[in-house]
Amino acid sequence: MTDPTDTRDTGPRVGTPLWAFLAGITVIGFTALVVAMLRLDMSELVEVARTPLFWVLAVLVVLGELRPVMVSSAAAVGGTYPSTMFTFAVLLHFGLPAAVLMQGVAVAMNGVVTRKSWHRVMFNIAQSTLALTAAGVVLGTFGIVPSPALPWVPGGGDLLAIGLAGIAYFATRATLVCSAVALHERRSLTRVLKATVGPQSLVYAGLLGLAPLVVVVMNHSPGLVPLFVAPLAAVYFTATLSMRRDHQAMHDELTGLPNRKLLIVSTEEALAEARQDDRVGLFLLDLDRFKEVNDTMGHPVGDRLLQMVAHRLTHSVRPGDVVARLGGDEFAVLLPSIRDTHAAREVAARLRAALTEPVRLEGMTFDVDGSVGIALYPDHAPDFELLLQRADVAMYLAKEGRTGVELYQPDKDRNSPERLSLLGDLRRAIDNRELRLHYQPKVSLGAGAVQGVEALLRWRHPVHGPIPPSDFVPLAEQSYLMRQLTAYVIDEALEQAARWWHTGLRVQISVNISARDLLDSALPERLEVGLAKYGLPPAAIQLEVTERILTGDQAYTQETIKALATLGVPLAIDDFGTGYSSLIRLQRLAVSEVKIDASFVRRIAESEDDERIVRSIVDLVRSLGLRSVAEGVESDEVAIRLADMGCDVGQGWLFCEPMPAADAAAWLRDHAEAVPKVDFGYAPEVTRTA
Repeated sequence: MTDPTDTRDTGPRVGTPLWAFLAGITVIGFTALVVAMLRLDMSELVEVARTPLFWVLAVLVVLGELRPVMVSSAAAVGGTYPSTMFTFAVLLHFGLPAAVLMQGVAVAMNGVVTRKSWHRVMFNIAQSTLALTAAGVVLGTFGIVPSPALPWVPGGGDLLAIGLAGIAYFATRATLVCSAVALHERRSLTRVLKATVGPQSLVYAGLLGLAPLVVVVMNHSPGLVPLFVAPLAAVYFTATLSMRRDHQAMHDELTGLPNRKLLIVSTEEALAEARQDDRVGLFLLDLDRFKEVNDTMGHPVGDRLLQMVAHRLTHSVRPGDVVARLGGDEFAVLLPSIRDTHAAREVAARLRAALTEPVRLEGMTFDVDGSVGIALYPDHAPDFELLLQRADVAMYLAKEGRTGVELYQPDKDRNSPERLSLLGDLRRAIDNRELRLHYQPKVSLGAGAVQGVEALLRWRHPVHGPIPPSDFVPLAEQSYLMRQLTAYVIDEALEQAARWWHTGLRVQISVNISARDLLDSALPERLEVGLAKYGLPPAAIQLEVTERILTGDQAYTQETIKALATLGVPLAIDDFGTGYSSLIRLQRLAVSEVKIDASFVRRIAESEDDERIVRSIVDLVRSLGLRSVAEGVESDEVAIRLADMGCDVGQGWLFCEPMPAADAAAWLRDHAEAVPKVDFGYAPEVTRTA
């Protein structure tokens, strides 16, 4: 049962508390070992080594050191080795030097067989030597100092001395091992002792309690000593079966990582031990495009990929952090102690960096990536369930926005009671047609001609008053309402365009839609039906979509894009410059207009960097034969600079703020000479009135 979370073979950094502790105990332990060896009469040892009993004990000590007896809580400290019984028997019968020599050889052989790191082997030799030394000192206080030349056999009156020696042995070993584990995993010593000492003490009591019987038996008839292997084997296999059941109940079968049950226990322990200023972090990580690997290469390859991911994640966190698999391609990472949000983001970035290393399976190379959501205690939630839920919210925000890592943000949590209530109110507002469109003109920076208007959605809540679009539009995008909201806006815009056309104001209306809307196969049909209903040409409406649509190749293969191009409805890219796309990708879409994000435009008079960015975008847009539109034009100086750059159109408060339909109509009539006389062709009377 290999535990992929075991990072004890990773050497501690020089100068850390763990390094200092291991180095100190190793030095002290080996000093005690050397002192014991100096007290050993080699001639006596050689004489004893000629007896079968010595080699029987040596073999039993070595075999007993190869596989520990594990109980449910022993994983952290490595279990209890059956060699303890025979080593303690050697201590009682032949004395301390023979016992530490035999134990040291057995531990070294264990390190070779199990391929432990050298620092672990050295520490194990040292701590077992110190435990035996403590027991030997206790025996010495009772006048019991055996040697190979003068073996000692206990009697009924020696139970107190043997009991105290056993307690000294166990206390020394448990304290040293648990201290190393506490430093390694950055947990309190008290917590480690509470978790391990109880079950471990029962196993040690059994093993150490049998040691005097081993001495009595080997003094009477050495050939009977191997019979003690039978009860040891029974104890070992019983404990192993129990441990296996506990492990299966608390760990994922495929990866060996903790499952949700163990994650809950570990999180609750971390929350209970967190001090006032401490933070506990819970990450949720979901692999991107894992389903494609499963569907293409089959589940066996997908399983091997998950095992590799589990190994990478485990070795990318600190000792004491918990990596768990919740199911499928979803993993969780618990940080029992984290300094702040910046440190949490650094850990998340390290996890993603470990994932992005190419994976080679079945002769193919896979690029793996993941999205990570972060929730912190007590900042975001007070308990495990809420931490996990909010980490899940953050993870989906990272996946939807393709940002890789996101911290939980309450205002973007669509599961909060306030947002759920707002979602219900928004649905009712759409059904009751309570939403309104305001219109902001787009003006040519050269001739001052009106090039169209942008429809901007407004909502006045009956209780809360005006609700900003930034509050309710993302809420709709994350729910079932987005399609309904888009249909509402398109229908309102087409109806308004028809009204204006009927009065001679042939103005193109731009409507914002989401990337999800653009990939909706029903969108072209909805537009075609609406244009026919109101007797409008396709050029009467323009669709604006954010730059994010350019970051994925899926958009270019959708029939929706082709259908819109065939229909003749123009497409504009909104907020350009805020993403990571290339202008060359615009050639693959039927785009007629690129809108430069206002965050760059507003600062071109103050920032040379922003001016260079805007100028570059304008030049490249022109080279592709497209129209450039600058958003956020609020001063004459900015408008003049944009015109000098060759930017075609401006939009902003310098020209006009967004207005209700009636005010926009009056503004357009006042600027009627600036509205292009576009021939939209014949259209019937408007068939619907408000």
